[in-house]
Amino acid sequence: MAAELDFSPPEIPEPTFMENVLRYGLFFGAIFQLICVLAIILPVHKPHKTDSDSFEPKNAETVKKPKAAAPQISKKPKKETKKKR
Repeated sequence: MAAELDFSPPEIPEPTFMENVLRYGLFFGAIFQLICVLAIILPVHKPHKTDSDSFEPKNAETVKKPKAAAPQISKKPKKETKKKR
């Protein structure tokens, strides 16, 4: 009985070029997804610029710009009609 059992490893064909491309593409896609998820979970704080040139004093005129009243053409005055009794 021991002679009848074959314990040799099965023959596995070499992966083709497209199988390799698919395997490594899925691998890099998974890494990219992990990086995106970590970017959402772990926010990156940007340091504030300390250059005096980047800070520009703002005038009250530049901060508060008056909005021009837009003419409302679509609204027409309703006609007043007398109620019939």
